Amino acid sequence: MEDELHYIEARQQQGGQSQTQSQSQSQTLSQTQSGSAVSGSTVSGSQTSSGTSASYLSIPQSAPAGLLTVTQPPQQSTSYFKVAQNQFITFGWNFSYILATPTHLTVSAVCENGNTYPVGPTDGIIPGTATSVVWDPYTYQTTHPNLPLAQAKYTLKIWGDGGPDAVREPGVLTPNSALQFALYTPQAYTPIGSGWSCAGCSSAVSQHIAHPTFVALLATLMVVFISGSALLRRI
Repeated sequence: MEDELHYIEARQQQGGQSQTQSQSQSQTLSQTQSGSAVSGSTVSGSQTSSGTSASYLSIPQSAPAGLLTVTQPPQQSTSYFKVAQNQFITFGWNFSYILATPTHLTVSAVCENGNTYPVGPTDGIIPGTATSVVWDPYTYQTTHPNLPLAQAKYTLKIWGDGGPDAVREPGVLTPNSALQFALYTPQAYTPIGSGWSCAGCSSAVSQHIAHPTFVALLATLMVVFISGSALLRRI
């Protein structure tokens, strides 16, 4: 009889410990879920009719708008890039105040002639967490003969899920179009012996000859020369 009482007490103690561990695990899980929200925002959970759980990101209206700042190439001056084989262009940037990470980014080069070109090997669509993209304009040029890259200035545009014209929202990426750059195509080498001539040089010389200052200077030199010759003859 005493053995049976000891056995029942032991089972009750094991059951109490199991319940305590279960409660502790539940509290830990609840704390982990509530603390996994992005700083400055909260994540709330709910259960759907099908039994699956869903979470929603809540961003305070006082939060600043998400920003993207281009770091490569520098924005202080216009960078010129050559469209040639194995000449790659790297664009880099960083993020600030992003609370809602975009699912993808779209990177485009908008030419001053109005044409828009996708930047990168995946038609301008890259992951939302990417901080750089490498562009091969020469490969694009050779594979898209119907829409060639012009030798002109371009504006790099980067935007998230809201599109290129998205308005500023707290914690959400704001489209960026601050960087300008230029593309040029190098000309093939032409030897002088093949008949090459510098058209710009010839026009520059003709412009100097026709300039009134040049004519006056030439006339002055002629007068000085003639006067000097007359003096020498008298001596």
